[in-house]
Amino acid sequence: MGLWVTVPGLLLLYFLTQILGVPAFLAGLTLLLPKLLDVVVHPLLGSLSDRQARRSGHRRGMLYWGLLLAVAWVALFTVPGGLTGTGAALWVGGCYVAGNLLFACFQVPYLTTPSDLRIDYHERTRVFTFRMVFLMLGLLGAGVAAPALVAAGGSAAYARMALLLAGVLVVSALLGLVGVRRLTERSGIRLPDDHRHSVLADVRAAWRDREFRALLLSYLCTNTTTHLFLAGVPFYARYVLHDKSFTALMMGAFLVPATLAAPIWLRVSRRIGKQRGLLLCQLAFLAGSLTLPVGGVAGPAVTAAVVVVMGAAFAGLQLLAFSMLPDAVAAAEARGAARAGAYTGVWTATEATGTAVGPYLYAAVLASAGFVSTTGDAVVAQSGTAHAALLLGFTVLPAGLMAVAWLFQRRYRLDPVAA
Repeated sequence: MGLWVTVPGLLLLYFLTQILGVPAFLAGLTLLLPKLLDVVVHPLLGSLSDRQARRSGHRRGMLYWGLLLAVAWVALFTVPGGLTGTGAALWVGGCYVAGNLLFACFQVPYLTTPSDLRIDYHERTRVFTFRMVFLMLGLLGAGVAAPALVAAGGSAAYARMALLLAGVLVVSALLGLVGVRRLTERSGIRLPDDHRHSVLADVRAAWRDREFRALLLSYLCTNTTTHLFLAGVPFYARYVLHDKSFTALMMGAFLVPATLAAPIWLRVSRRIGKQRGLLLCQLAFLAGSLTLPVGGVAGPAVTAAVVVVMGAAFAGLQLLAFSMLPDAVAAAEARGAARAGAYTGVWTATEATGTAVGPYLYAAVLASAGFVSTTGDAVVAQSGTAHAALLLGFTVLPAGLMAVAWLFQRRYRLDPVAA
């Protein structure tokens, strides 16, 4: 999951605009449209997962499709020779659609598992802490290795990177399958109710849940912000710090603290509650975004320090939000509606939307300012307007989005320890 989430979010926009010569606006659409299909696909898969769980007593059947993700992954970065511009955008977009569908087949039942387990409020956070640590290791490995592997530039470097990392996708998916089976067998699961619901009815039920809706909208804005940040890192490194090799260093500074901070946020949530911890993380990420504009003047060391704080906050943003999802499901079950798969399908659809909208917003900012695309990673002079938009889109825009996320999160009242 860490590999698929990180590398396309980090490199695809740069790959399209700087290697394949796709105009920034078209590149943004290439990333946005495949993800918008997930808005339909994920709730459907969530409802199908509920039906499978009722029928077989587990959700693992859909997980096996995730093993094929490696094929779409390699194709995504292996663009046929001679394809540039619109043709390249169509190739990448088609591979992205296939990859997102296969990823969803794994992601939806996988993330539903903690909601199925017969565990309590703090145990859900503990389960997600283990998940978060390994996810962050995946994010860290991918976020550092992938930029380093493509540092030479050119489309061949991206194809080699994809081929080298494809094995990681397969092995980690197999480990996930084994882990889910063992965890559900040991803890026991709560099966969805026997009443059959249409996908639309499931979506409506999830949306009518006030607490889930507040959490969902907050996470939409949060995920949009963090993926805008990922998409902007290569541009910030190249045009603000003036060294594209800083992409890997920034990702390391972001993800190493994120990996180390996950257990800390578990302890924080036990003291002050998940809600207060999540609000604190959102404010920390917002403050960090507003500090990054000084990076070009203050230098890489100051930038790294700010990114370290943002990385630690990122761990809490992920861990606490995801551990509150099964709390919302448990509350719905207490009211007589057990639809864990449906809730998770809506959640992952929202996550996919944020994953797409973040890079799209950044691409739209670049396009509006006249950012010039190129092929083969060639150096092209950018206008002062493009430079300003590149920086503001990476700093002020994410801060504004995170402020909206904070306001939505304030409406959540389910946490028993929250004020």
